[in-house]
Amino acid sequence: METSTQHKNREEEIIFLLSRQDEEGLRKLYKHYAHALKGVLFKIVLSEETAEDLLQDTFVKIWNNFHSFDKRKGRLFTWMLNIARNLAIDKIRSPKYQAIQKTDDIDDYVYAIDKSENESYQPEHIGVKAVVETLKPELREVINLIYFLGYTQSEVAEKLDIPLGTVKTRIRSGVIEMRKYFK
Repeated sequence: METSTQHKNREEEIIFLLSRQDEEGLRKLYKHYAHALKGVLFKIVLSEETAEDLLQDTFVKIWNNFHSFDKRKGRLFTWMLNIARNLAIDKIRSPKYQAIQKTDDIDDYVYAIDKSENESYQPEHIGVKAVVETLKPELREVINLIYFLGYTQSEVAEKLDIPLGTVKTRIRSGVIEMRKYFK
């Protein structure tokens, strides 16, 4: 089992290599994070093939935009997770994707639902889901809708019938509470 020091050293090495556009950094990044990112993508798009395509897009975007990563603002995995999540949400909101979903066979959905229940990756593996579960119910609800289900802040405000400012405050409060667990 890897210690947190070993993980931090590995992450620092990957960051160093990627900042120099060294392809070895991309290989190591893929080796250590692809499975977790693909799991997140699959949870959003419910399609193995689409998740694999988005995973490739995620790594291309990471490679092309690594100069924008700032380790003072957050961890590498969090930055990559946001890239993957945003790509997946953009995909499922695209008119083309929505049109395809309307014509998909019901068997595809049964397979996707069954697959998601048996997927080896779970957010608990990185500890985020467990930490979210420790939050106050009103914070947990907002965090779950935004980060795990892909809602926008405006959609959460509408769904929960609360002001947008309240949604933003709850997100901020939830993130502050969660940071205590990851320090």
